[in-house]
Amino acid sequence: MSRRIALVTLVVADYDEAIAWYTGKLGFQLLEDIDQGRKRWVVVGPTDNRAAALLLARASDEEQRSRIGNQTGGRVGFFLNTDDFWRDHAAMIERGVEFLEAPREEPYATVAVFRDLYGNTWDLLEPTQ
Repeated sequence: MSRRIALVTLVVADYDEAIAWYTGKLGFQLLEDIDQGRKRWVVVGPTDNRAAALLLARASDEEQRSRIGNQTGGRVGFFLNTDDFWRDHAAMIERGVEFLEAPREEPYATVAVFRDLYGNTWDLLEPTQ
C-alpha cells in the first residue's frame, strides 16, 4: 500500500495575493487553479511533485477569517525542508521573507523560523540526515 499526505489546507484572505506570495517569495509553483464558481481550487507547492502541497482556501465566513494567520494557535505549523539551507535562507531574505530568529544548528537540522504573508509560522529546515 502506498499512501502519503498530498495536500494541507491553508486558509487565506485572497487567492491572488496568496499565489503571488507563495510563488514569488518561496519559489513555489502554481500547480492548479480551477474556477469553481463561488470559489477556486488553488494548489501551490515546491517544484518537487513528490512533496505535499498547499490547498489555498479563501475564507468564506467570519469564523474562517478569524483563523487566517493563526491556524495552529501560534505554533510553527508548516515545515519547508531544503537540501541547502543557506542558499534558500539567503534567497528568501532577498525576496523579503521575514525571519523571526537567526538560523540555528540543532541536532536534527539547521533551522530558522519565518512568517508567511498572513503571520503563520514556518520552519525552514535542512535536516542533518
